[in-house]
Amino acid sequence: MVDIYGIKNCDTMKKAFHWLDENNIEYTFHDYKKEGVNETQAKQWLEELGWENIINKRGTTWRKLDDKTKDTMNNELALQTIQDQPSIIKRPLLIKNNEIILGFKPSDYQAIFQ
Repeated sequence: MVDIYGIKNCDTMKKAFHWLDENNIEYTFHDYKKEGVNETQAKQWLEELGWENIINKRGTTWRKLDDKTKDTMNNELALQTIQDQPSIIKRPLLIKNNEIILGFKPSDYQAIFQ
């Protein structure tokens, strides 16, 4: 089974859902907007990949943060920010066999699911 995390209306999420559906991959979707982010899981993601990879610095959520928060960002502050504003997490975040895959590229998904 595969878990995919994100926001339902995100265009990149829609592409990932479409790819998974077209390739008959079963998955469980976790919607940040409805379910929030589990603190234990978020800590694990941050420890494994670091805040620099988990947080989407290109998105509007990051740009709306005050400069002090951006300048002092670390895993601890990122954990709080993620829980307060889960849309700051790069999407999709896919977990397959305990491996975390960030973002969506058809070629990457093809390699992962072969």
